[in-house]
Amino acid sequence: MAASDRELKDAFNLYDRKGTGNIAASSLGDLLRAVGQNPSEAEVQDLIAQHDPNGTTVLSFGTFTTIVGRTDGYKPAATVPEMIEGFRAFDRENTGVVSASELRHVLSTMGETLSATEIDAFMETVQVDKDGNVNYEVFVRELLA
Repeated sequence: MAASDRELKDAFNLYDRKGTGNIAASSLGDLLRAVGQNPSEAEVQDLIAQHDPNGTTVLSFGTFTTIVGRTDGYKPAATVPEMIEGFRAFDRENTGVVSASELRHVLSTMGETLSATEIDAFMETVQVDKDGNVNYEVFVRELLA
């Protein structure tokens, strides 16, 4: 759901610490996530390159609203069926589960990787059965709930 103009301005002002009407380009990803978007780090870098071609390292509120208003700005990270299908690639025996160690490996090596500390914190929330496996359908539904 798109943020209102007021919400955008309020969020922007939290990152405009000096009140200059600009934010550090390095804050763009966090700011977009604060208003409900979910860009990857690669997408954030592309947006910065597009909207700060001279490398000033700052973005104005007008530029920020242009970025927020892009067509694919509020796309979901993935749908439940897409994520379940992705986990099936790791379920060689078609059992509906992946090992917790394999999940940990995927989180540390694929896509936007997580640090060991982030993975440890994340894994504390995952339901692991007595055999050390995670039912990935349940996991995905809880993750995206």
